[in-house]
Amino acid sequence: MTTWLMAQTSLSGRVADAGTKEGLAGASISIKGRVAGTITDARGNFTLNTNASTPFTLLISSVGYKSQEITIQGNRDNLTVELVEQPMLGQEVVVSASRVEESVMQSPVTVEKMDIRAIRNTPSANFYDALRNLKGVELSTQSLTFSSVNTRGFTGNGNVRVVQMIDGMDNQAPGLNFSVGNIVGISELDLESVELLPGAASALYGPNATNGLLLMTSKSPFLYQGLSAYAKTGIMSASNRANQNTPFYDVAIRYAKAFNNKVAFKINAGYLTAQDWEATDTRDMSFTNGNTLANGTRQNNPNYNGVNIYGDENPTSANLLAFRQQFAGFLALPAAQLQAISPDLARIVAGVNQISAATGLPATQIVNNILLPNAPISRTGYAERDLVDYRTGSLKLNGALHYRINDRIEAIAQGSWGNGTTVYTGNDRYYIDNFKMGQYKVELRGPRFFVRAYTTQERSGDAFAIGTLGLFMNEAWKPSLNQANLLGSWYPQYAFTYAGGALQTFSTAIQQALAANPTNPAAAYQTALNAVNGASGALHTAARNAADQGRIQPGSEAFNQIADQVKQRPIPNGARFLDKTNLYHAEFMTNLSSFIDPKIAEVLIGGNYRVYDLNSEGTLFAQQPDGSEFNISEYGAYIQASKTIADALKLTGSLRYDKNENFAGQFSPRLSAVYTINKVHNIRASYQTGFRIPTTQDQYIDLNTPQARLIGGLPYFVDKYQLRTIPSYTLESVNAGQPQQFTFPEFKPERVLSFEVGYKGLIANRFLLDVNYYNSTYRNLISGQVIVQPTGATTRNVYSLPTNYTKDVRTQGFGIGVDYLLPRNFTVGGNLSNNTLNTDGVTMFNKEKNRNVLDDGFMVGFNTPKYRYNLNFGNRNISNSGWGFNIVYRHQDAFYWQSSFIAPAARLAANNQLMVVPAINTLDAQVSKRIPSIRSILKLGGSNILKQEYTTGIGNPTVGSMYYISLTFDELLN
Repeated sequence: MTTWLMAQTSLSGRVADAGTKEGLAGASISIKGRVAGTITDARGNFTLNTNASTPFTLLISSVGYKSQEITIQGNRDNLTVELVEQPMLGQEVVVSASRVEESVMQSPVTVEKMDIRAIRNTPSANFYDALRNLKGVELSTQSLTFSSVNTRGFTGNGNVRVVQMIDGMDNQAPGLNFSVGNIVGISELDLESVELLPGAASALYGPNATNGLLLMTSKSPFLYQGLSAYAKTGIMSASNRANQNTPFYDVAIRYAKAFNNKVAFKINAGYLTAQDWEATDTRDMSFTNGNTLANGTRQNNPNYNGVNIYGDENPTSANLLAFRQQFAGFLALPAAQLQAISPDLARIVAGVNQISAATGLPATQIVNNILLPNAPISRTGYAERDLVDYRTGSLKLNGALHYRINDRIEAIAQGSWGNGTTVYTGNDRYYIDNFKMGQYKVELRGPRFFVRAYTTQERSGDAFAIGTLGLFMNEAWKPSLNQANLLGSWYPQYAFTYAGGALQTFSTAIQQALAANPTNPAAAYQTALNAVNGASGALHTAARNAADQGRIQPGSEAFNQIADQVKQRPIPNGARFLDKTNLYHAEFMTNLSSFIDPKIAEVLIGGNYRVYDLNSEGTLFAQQPDGSEFNISEYGAYIQASKTIADALKLTGSLRYDKNENFAGQFSPRLSAVYTINKVHNIRASYQTGFRIPTTQDQYIDLNTPQARLIGGLPYFVDKYQLRTIPSYTLESVNAGQPQQFTFPEFKPERVLSFEVGYKGLIANRFLLDVNYYNSTYRNLISGQVIVQPTGATTRNVYSLPTNYTKDVRTQGFGIGVDYLLPRNFTVGGNLSNNTLNTDGVTMFNKEKNRNVLDDGFMVGFNTPKYRYNLNFGNRNISNSGWGFNIVYRHQDAFYWQSSFIAPAARLAANNQLMVVPAINTLDAQVSKRIPSIRSILKLGGSNILKQEYTTGIGNPTVGSMYYISLTFDELLN
């Protein structure tokens, strides 16, 4: 004990603002290369005792100030440090690019970062929405509380090509394989930084990071102590909502405390409640009966399929002509028997026979050409707002216990749990009610290593598929087709009502025509047929009114009772889907500098093992013969070596190997170089690879949706549904009238090979320029394929499954970011990004929109605007007055949209160019006031304050404006 005490070094002192000389609260004092450290108190004073051997380097930092390093030779009891406030252009440190700390200026690949100051200064209502202001980032908004981050193309709702991590934990919902935004994520009060790495990152982070990595880091309870809280409220406004203007409320609290710089803990709680954005697109996406998205309505298209109308999808391809065979059978029945079945049916059959006898036309011709023409029809649907409760909210709870075993090792036990209600757009629109997800981690870490294990536990709560609910609502009220009660079924009622009306119209018209010209029966027939065609709109309306008679109305007691019953019954017999899938993950990383001299090379090694434990009780995933669902295991390992030559050229190479039990192993190499000139100009080049293991759903989904049955791409499903035994054909070839049998090639992981070059420089300490260009090649691209399996003359099964494209898909793009520091710390900046899919004459600089269907008809779902840009102007502390402001203008080009949510016909090349997401132009602004007397910041702001309403994808809600006021308290705020 005596030896240990003698080896201790004692430090005490004060950290102050170099300009005002006032003490800085919460400034960090840490020993470089160790986990030891402390923070200053409210007056800027600190004390630190350590057994680190002298000399060592002390690092002093505070948010918004230039860090200092001081060499410590022995005990110091009156150490005074003055930190200089600075705008921090290009001064950030990042870890995402290489898994080691490095200057953002010298990162080998493009990295975007939001630090605490950027988060405080954003005009967006929350930090997650502010991500869309980063260069090259798109957010696909499906709900107030659910947005998906996308970069470099292949945008989607629930993007599986971007990995989101919180404190090293993959934040995906295991049953979905994508992050559910920040509904159950990290609290803004506990967020230290956000790093975004566009492009492939599989070489270090493993599967699925093919288009980007979002890395969020929480605050250490050692470095960020005390009480902090915020309260935020305001108005959400959109013209398409049932109530245009509604309030929202968002509150959070954080408390952290350290004891003797040895033990520390933190707790976080946050709650948000609001009335959600609403999806009210009623355009017709059936592309049938001569109608398109631009002109189809329920009034002019009997097969109408509204985008956000549910129950009208016609998944069985119902058509009036399907009843011809049954009607032919009625023609042969005696009149008395027909009268017993239905007097109306007996009247129609008698009329057909009379016309046949009078004109000499075969009865079947009258039925086929007049009474039951080739006309697809759909049932009457319900609007989304009739089926869901748009109240949304989230509750986030988080806690962590940190223990410093010594100056080099820290142990962490951390848990996060969230509960929320939201809506997201996938193959259907899904109402996620009472969704729960927990992440629980234990970790040992030091300056040169970490070992961690965590689990993610997902519980879908009372979630249901909105489109499926609409279908079952209709079926519960009146079945579409019940052979045991044919005339009590909706489609027969529609068909025979139409037939009766058509017969009457034809009969009247032909009698009048024959009376006018009895010598020309052919002309009379054509005149009567024209009369029927001219009256078809009225005939369809009458048929629908008859079939819909007594239909339950939204809001009625009967409607609510049936809806509750359907929502409680699991798929496939109802709309509820259950998901209790868990993920288990363990990984390590270590820097071998203790074994290999860093002057020779800095070498990292790491590895991981992961298991997905699927559990949807048969509602989402396929079941094995014993009723259980599948588990999926995978593992990986990597090595990285870097070498700096002459303090100017840094070379880095890495190699990773991953293996999933259902697919062949994958190697992911990466090479990069950064050349630094005069310490401020950095030229970078890299070759990166990435791969995407098919998601849990791509592998094992077995879900019937309004548009098609979704099945996994593994051979198991080809055998289960006899897709080779009973020939199946691509939807495109069937619609073209030349059915082509689908061959089911081997299902493989998707790969991307990407080259990137860039420059990042800080000129005269005022002008920061960041430019990059990338060129990517995707191999075995995974996309959806719709196939048709005929089951009869007029019936078929429709399946949608993931499959690989056998040719290369090439994309390219560039990004430009500029920031300029004006006098008196005003800043102005902006960024521009381009993403281009090389197909069908589309180039980077022409005016053509990116396509979603390749030249050979393959559907890729690129879903990406070619250009987007942001402009910003602000000052976080005008003349040290405590007043600050920030203004951001954002533009995004219009682009084509393709997804499994839209009707199969809308995905085809001929129609998809009508599925346009309009351009977005928004203005966000905020003004803030720092109030030192209560250690708080008052902020007044708004997003989309000019009320330019927009949507981010077909089927997604209309996003309006948000206006808010917030008060943030921080016990150690300077």
